[in-house]
Amino acid sequence: MEYSSSKERATFVFLASVLRPVMNALLGKEWRGLENIPRGGFIAAPNHVTEIDPVVVGHMLYNQKRPPHFLAKASLFRIPVVGRALHASNQVPVERTTAGANNSLKVAQEVVDAGGSIIIYPEGTLTRDPDLWPMKGHTGAARLALQTGAPVVPIGHWGAQEVFPRYAKRLYLFPRKKVRVLVGAPVDLEDLRDKPLTKTTLTEATDRIMVAVTALVAELRGEEPPAERWDPAAHGQKTTGRLDEDAAGRTDGTA
Repeated sequence: MEYSSSKERATFVFLASVLRPVMNALLGKEWRGLENIPRGGFIAAPNHVTEIDPVVVGHMLYNQKRPPHFLAKASLFRIPVVGRALHASNQVPVERTTAGANNSLKVAQEVVDAGGSIIIYPEGTLTRDPDLWPMKGHTGAARLALQTGAPVVPIGHWGAQEVFPRYAKRLYLFPRKKVRVLVGAPVDLEDLRDKPLTKTTLTEATDRIMVAVTALVAELRGEEPPAERWDPAAHGQKTTGRLDEDAAGRTDGTA
């Protein structure tokens, strides 16, 4: 069963009629690994390099007839036009409190249980890594996967940061860029599903997800990832919200 209502379907059709032609006009695209997208409910776990990532990943999933549901900052739901679109398309608001986070995961579980796709960025925010590699992950995607039994599908993408660099103020449209998306096989978490949701279990599951995502990004980039994943806390950086450019290092996606 697809997690949708007539209002939600109508909203997605409208948004797609506006966004898909724009995306097709502005960007070349290469999508691989689409056979790894499950038929039932699943959790998509992409890397996060720029603010337009949700449009890139959402475009790919929608074209596979899997309307995307994102965990989005609750503040976005209070913006008049944007908020109405988010509510109508059944996106999931996230509050930066323990109670709010638990409620968000509950709503996300309802989406997955009903056969929908929920997109959770395991990094929690744009990567802090100066070279835009996936950084240390948060446990939300792992927790939801272990609670629901839903598969976690890692997604790597590369190229969107050339169009809209991290924290940029304008688009860079010329020459025309290509965005590549690679969908991986579901992450193997079977041996963890019957274990208590302890910090150790969640950390192990999260690390497996990040390893899978990083491998996809490395394949797309044709490069070896860092031996150690970037940890914002170890570098004195905040783990949520915008990072100023001086702290972020390079923001143009070059290595």
